[in-house]
Amino acid sequence: MARAKVPKRPTRDEFVLEELGNQLSEAFQEESEIELTVWGWEETVRGQIIKMDSRTGRVHVTRNGEVIKVPFMDIMAMNYPRD
Repeated sequence: MARAKVPKRPTRDEFVLEELGNQLSEAFQEESEIELTVWGWEETVRGQIIKMDSRTGRVHVTRNGEVIKVPFMDIMAMNYPRD
């Protein structure tokens, strides 16, 4: 029986990851609302970064009192919402 193939997360070079890390750090320091495109997630994650946990590699985003912990390596893009 063949197993369903789960697409692998795209690999990105260190420069791309470092740039993303810088963007996230800036948004965290400025307490900006952001929108994250996350690999394998149907919906984008919107909210404000309240913690960047280097130990677990997760970015904690809060919106309406709910905290969503997003694995840094799964974040494909960060944008500022237009509305």
